[in-house]
Amino acid sequence: MIRVLVVDDSLVMRKAISRIFEQADDTTVVDTATNGEAGVEKARRLEPDVVTMDVEMPKMNGIEAVRHIMEASPRPILMLSSLTEKGAEVTMEAMRAGAADFLSKGASSATLRANDVEEKLLGKVRALADSNARLFREDGPSPAETASLTGSREASSSSSPTSSGTDTATKGSYELAVIGVSTGGPMALQHVIPALPAAFPLPIAIVQHMPAQFTRSLADRLDSLSELAVAEAEDGMLLEPGRVVVAAGDRHLTVERREGALTTRTPAEPAGDSHRPSVNVLFRSAVEACREDVLTLVMTGMGKDGLEGARRIQDDGGTVYVQDEDTSVVYGMPRAVAEAGLADATFPLDDLPDAMQKAAGAPARP
Repeated sequence: MIRVLVVDDSLVMRKAISRIFEQADDTTVVDTATNGEAGVEKARRLEPDVVTMDVEMPKMNGIEAVRHIMEASPRPILMLSSLTEKGAEVTMEAMRAGAADFLSKGASSATLRANDVEEKLLGKVRALADSNARLFREDGPSPAETASLTGSREASSSSSPTSSGTDTATKGSYELAVIGVSTGGPMALQHVIPALPAAFPLPIAIVQHMPAQFTRSLADRLDSLSELAVAEAEDGMLLEPGRVVVAAGDRHLTVERREGALTTRTPAEPAGDSHRPSVNVLFRSAVEACREDVLTLVMTGMGKDGLEGARRIQDDGGTVYVQDEDTSVVYGMPRAVAEAGLADATFPLDDLPDAMQKAAGAPARP
């Protein structure tokens, strides 16, 4: 059984959330807490597999509670937030503090029963409970290392080995870098993108599974940390060195070649993909625009989005790197690509910026 601690100051929400877990066959609620302070104490004492955390609470808010839990008794924390601009900002702050993922719960218990929120909640908790990330193990990193993984601007000089050697499969000629990421992505992206130098020679296109209100907040945060210019994708943006675009929530991100230049498109179709934005949609368009000249990263996330796109990139001679299991919050998307034999190399999170720079022929950051 997956043991869940529910932290929320609303009695109605605590009951509604708890009911979802108690009705499932593989989850149980070990306790509830009415504020962040009680949540921190119960997380330490009860050692739940996953904590669900509200943001705005008395005595100690969710952001401070996440910081304390990640320092004292690290474990996967799922933020439950509102789908508003303010909700997006505070949720991003909580994820910088160490929360693993988030889900919009809406404003009432009725919202939990709508839009498949119940299934999404259970799916995320199951994935986080199965997480093998070193952040959530007893032998995981120190608080200082955790802070580095949640957004340090300084590039890491980690000496940890890659699962496949760093000299593997670097063609030395690319036009575009594409990244697909989901659960745990904001933390991982804040470690990779700010570590790249201003002279990084490739434009970068990113699909992070997120609702619309959250992707702009993520792009703004990455831009504030990075030497590269980061923005939420809009139709017709020029993809050139020094620019990073993040797919807007509820829109796909595709790449087109217009009069020799790479530009962005943000279509709503195809509607049949399991995600919008979809990693597969981005990857397929990158192949069509750049053929073999695509450098690809598949990072932490639930599910298999990106698998078929990575296959297309491999078939056309592009390069695919994946994040390793030990540093992925959820080793789902990278696992699917690796087990299909489509990964040219596997890297810990610490080594991904250096691997990208070597592959692209970029100078090392001082």
